[in-house]
This record gives sequence, C-alpha cells and structure tokens, in this order.
Amino acid sequence: MGSFNGRLIACLLREFIFTRIIKLENMKQILYVGAAAAAFALAAFTLAPSETSEPKMLEIGTKAPKTDLKMADVSGKEITLQSAAGKNGLLVIFSCNTCPFVVGNGSKSAGWEGRYPEVADMAQAKGINTVMVNSNEAKRAGGDSMADMKKRYSEKGLKGYYALDAKSQLADAFGAMTTPHVFLFDKDMKLIYKGAIDDAVDSPADVKTPYLKNAIEAYSNGKAIEPNSTRQVGCSIKRVKV
Repeated sequence: MGSFNGRLIACLLREFIFTRIIKLENMKQILYVGAAAAAFALAAFTLAPSETSEPKMLEIGTKAPKTDLKMADVSGKEITLQSAAGKNGLLVIFSCNTCPFVVGNGSKSAGWEGRYPEVADMAQAKGINTVMVNSNEAKRAGGDSMADMKKRYSEKGLKGYYALDAKSQLADAFGAMTTPHVFLFDKDMKLIYKGAIDDAVDSPADVKTPYLKNAIEAYSNGKAIEPNSTRQVGCSIKRVKV
C-alpha cells in the first residue's frame, strides 16, 4: 500500500511539474511575442518619416537649392534666387509681418526688422543683393498675405526683394526654421553664414556682436567668417500641416 501511495504521489508531482513548465513556456512565448511586437512598433515609429518632422537645415558650403523657384515679389514681378543674386552673392532672410522677433513688441522689443534696410544697404555696397522671403503659408489670411507684404514693405521702408514662398517650398528646401532666419551665399551661391542677424533682438543699442554684418565684411575682405553659424532665434515658420 505504501509503495502504491508513493508511486501515486510521484505521478501527481510529475504531472504538476510538467503543467507548470508548459505554462511557463507559454508565458515566455507570450512575453517574447509581445516584446517583439513592441520593438517592431517602436522601430516603425522611429524610422518612418514624420509629417511634422523638421526639414534638414543647409550646411555651410552647400549650394543654394531651388534657385529657379519662381516667387511673387512685392514689386508685382516674379523672381528667383538666381535672378535676384548680386555679382558677389545673395542674402536670404526668411521673414514675415507678424512675428514679434521681426516686427517688435511695443516698448518691450524693437525686433530685427528695423535693421533690415541697413544690412541690405551694406550688402548691396559689397555686390550682394537681399531677398526677404515670407514662408508663413498658414498665415496668409492672418497678416502674411501678399497685400500685407506690400503694405509693410512700403510703410517700413524695406529694401531689396520681398517674395512670397508659396507652400513654404523654399523654407523646406533650406531647412529654415524661424522668422527671422538668415542665409548668406557667396558669388557661387555657396552658403557661407547662417543663423541670427545679431545678438540683441530687443534693441540695436544692446548689440555686442553683429553676426551678419561681420560675416558680410569678412567675406568681402577675403577673410574667414567666424562664427559662420549661429543659433537662429525667432517665431517658427508657419507651415501648413499635411
């Protein structure tokens, strides 16, 4: 009898252990499948191109893209970067009519727009033409239409070209992110400076380093531009989300 009970207990014990092993293996498979699915989903999320991802910004030394893109100018004519360039280069300023970093904010900040004419004059004297580009496609009905651009150009005494970038095509090609965002090209249309105009948006009197002026001067004198890249500061360009 004792032998029979012993065999029975052993049999039940083996069955219990076997059942636990099967459950454990099933659990491992579930965890493995779950982990694999999660990893696949993460990879898909990470690698798939995002509709809201920021475009890649031009690198120093890169030639200007889309130089043949036709854009409407406030003069009523169509221009391209190629046709607008001066004999020694081109200054492109992504700008708008609505951003406080451009137009100012009352007594709190002067904004950078008031410095555009002086920079344009300096550039033109060096054989470099200026194109201001409005890429705020999502605000055409909110202050950045062609009519608004023409009005502001006249009222503020702006100089150079002021063109409308339909569907933010040029901004996307440049990887332009803010208003303002400056890109300076040499006579071969290679990028030699990008970033901010200077280091004091609130007041011209507070400027310690006029980055853009220094870049124009250095280039015109055949010297290296230092720094040739600074952090752009401003409002985000208002693209239409797809």
